[in-house]
Amino acid sequence: MEISAALLVGGESRRMGKDKAKLLFRGKPLWQIQLELLRKLQPAEIFVSARTDPVWRPADVQFVADDPPSQGPMSGLVASLSKMRTKHLLALAIDMPCMTEKYLNVLYSRAEPGRGVIAKTEDRFEPLAAIYPREALVDFQHTLSGTDFSLQNIASRLVAAGKLRVMSATSEERRLFVNLNELADLAAL
Repeated sequence: MEISAALLVGGESRRMGKDKAKLLFRGKPLWQIQLELLRKLQPAEIFVSARTDPVWRPADVQFVADDPPSQGPMSGLVASLSKMRTKHLLALAIDMPCMTEKYLNVLYSRAEPGRGVIAKTEDRFEPLAAIYPREALVDFQHTLSGTDFSLQNIASRLVAAGKLRVMSATSEERRLFVNLNELADLAAL
């Protein structure tokens, strides 16, 4: 099964105080770490979803603009799902540097026609490291046209509709979903 991949970069990084994509983690900028990870999965195409085309974007990676007004990752997911040529989209946030190829491969192996996979840690879905089927586009578009942009709520609806399968994350796997929102988060890693 072929898959597309989207690196979600669109946030304003207000809490971080600087562009997260350029933030160094273990000597490399986050954008480079995440693109290297996505490339290991050999997707049919890779998108970078952001408000504006980042200067660091490699030529072989397609830019997809978050439609204004941007509603955060929801806008990036709609833009990427709309543009992809495959039947599934692997979405990955720029600020999850602990995510691994092994874990993303496990998610990928559990996707099936018309159904993606989302991890759940305790009582929260992990929508920014998940695989979405093309069929979820209409649900995301409908949500984006409303006023509730909660990824937790749309994930619940997609699970109930059978468009997402839930994969419970073990206590060990939970660290993979740590995201960097403030400089203190980086120091904690």
